[in-house]
Amino acid sequence: QVQLVESGGGLVQAGDSLRLSCAASGRTFSRYAMGWFRQAPGKEREFVAVISWTGGSTVYADSVKGRFTISRDNAENTVYLQMNSLKPEDTAIYYCAAGRTYYSNSYHRSVNAYDYWGQGTQVTVSS
Repeated sequence: QVQLVESGGGLVQAGDSLRLSCAASGRTFSRYAMGWFRQAPGKEREFVAVISWTGGSTVYADSVKGRFTISRDNAENTVYLQMNSLKPEDTAIYYCAAGRTYYSNSYHRSVNAYDYWGQGTQVTVSS
């Protein structure tokens, strides 16, 4: 069992930066692939980024590539999402997720690839 708690969301202006954190419970954190998803009002939850167990492999959605960076600290049981050059269209609830398997194909973009989810943190970007 893994429990995930996100933090770091808030209200910012376009062009600003935020760093989201996701703290995980349990001693097996390093065995999980970790992903970030987001969900805007009226839209489906969409993939943002994923990082492999050791952090050696990362994948990003095209919409955030070059602006967002996912990283993890296995000693601290925490995964991060550094978000730079934020845009109003980045406004959403951001969720972190843990998956027992790191998929090297596009399946990691699916919510079904993850076994545990956090409660989410709101990010609002004003224009």
